[in-house]
Amino acid sequence: MALMKRELINYDIFPKVIPTGKEVTITVKPLGGHAAFAKEKEHLIAIHTTTEGAPYTYPNRNNYAEYKMTVSEDGCFHITHTFHKESEYYIRINADDKRIVQLSVYAIEADLVGRYPYMGDMHMHSTRSDGKEHPFIVAANYRKAGYDFMAITDHRKYYPSLETRNFYADLNLDLKLYPGEEVHLPGNDIHIVNFAGDYSINGLLDCSLQYINRGADPKWRSINGECPDVMTEEQYRAEVEALAETLDIPDNVEKFPYAACVWICNHIKKGNGLGIFAHPYWISNVYQVPEDFTDYMFETQPFDAFEVFGGLTYFQQNGFQVQKYHDYCAKGKRVPIVGNTDTHGSTAYNADWHSARSMVLAHENTRDEIVGAVKDFYNVAIQDIKDHVEVLGTLRMMKYCWFLYEHYFPIHDEVCFEEGRLMKEYACGDEEAGALLRQISGRMDKLRRKYFLFD
Repeated sequence: MALMKRELINYDIFPKVIPTGKEVTITVKPLGGHAAFAKEKEHLIAIHTTTEGAPYTYPNRNNYAEYKMTVSEDGCFHITHTFHKESEYYIRINADDKRIVQLSVYAIEADLVGRYPYMGDMHMHSTRSDGKEHPFIVAANYRKAGYDFMAITDHRKYYPSLETRNFYADLNLDLKLYPGEEVHLPGNDIHIVNFAGDYSINGLLDCSLQYINRGADPKWRSINGECPDVMTEEQYRAEVEALAETLDIPDNVEKFPYAACVWICNHIKKGNGLGIFAHPYWISNVYQVPEDFTDYMFETQPFDAFEVFGGLTYFQQNGFQVQKYHDYCAKGKRVPIVGNTDTHGSTAYNADWHSARSMVLAHENTRDEIVGAVKDFYNVAIQDIKDHVEVLGTLRMMKYCWFLYEHYFPIHDEVCFEEGRLMKEYACGDEEAGALLRQISGRMDKLRRKYFLFD
């Protein structure tokens, strides 16, 4: 969660995100009498493009504009301007040759217009596997921390994510709870996350904990009652071995585990989910995945996205995963990336719980939009370890999403906290909290419409 900038505590500016090449009006509003602008005094409003150099050094780049104006009767400044280039812009308000405040807005090109930022996590655990909190509480804690979407992805089990969705279904939450699971099948130690897939991959086998605990009933194996039939381990192994024969797997890569990864990822694709290759540099005795195997996964990419930031804070895991991503980018291999906590405890007593996440730019908070945006590189992975924050993606996405992280999400997160607190009370039996959640539903949509000029 980003710390609220001092200027955002004292002033509101909206909209924050505007299209390029269109005349728009930006409002700057003092938040309290202590921040009020002096009435009838002339102010100089200076607008600086951040990506075109300083105006005194590069005077011919259309990188500066200024307006002289007095405050309106409502105590606000209403600044009409056309922002010509995709960039962050500083809005500096001065009086008596002194700066009162600097605020920021961001102008975006047409392909980003209509894409709202959603913060999410696609990989986390609850007491249904090896996590410390009940899944209903995990969901509440993540909403308190500012998440717009998430999936409980317990080991070998899909049904905890469905239980959580069902529990909160009648409250019309602004938090979207997607189905998910971490897939573990016989003969394969590679960890693949099934985010938002229509049906359980673990539940395809009659030896899985998903099947042992909930059986073959489609209501616990899928979100729509439709899923493939359950098979025996022998049938699964035969399918994977047959698939391996069709793949040109090199001698330095274990054939059955690799073919199992392809089999799993094919099923995730069939279910319209996002197949995530998770933490190859996790130290589980030694690095979990052999280097040759990781390289071959990148070269062939049976998965949809790489978990470049995971929820551990030692350098090797995320540091090496970032460099692996960069190495393959340098080879011309573009790989979609995500950041996830892989949390096993959703409170501050777990130092890793809030250490990674994904910011996704999507037209709406739906499974297809989130998955499609990640595959099309409209997202960044975020790592947040103590006071050190990193974002990773294309440079264009990094610039825009960093602006959002600093200037939009601190305001967004305050709204999320209130909903998350009520979710926890509701999960603990407070029906009045449920009524309040229904009453405040839709506030996040209003916030987005205020700060994003997309209409």
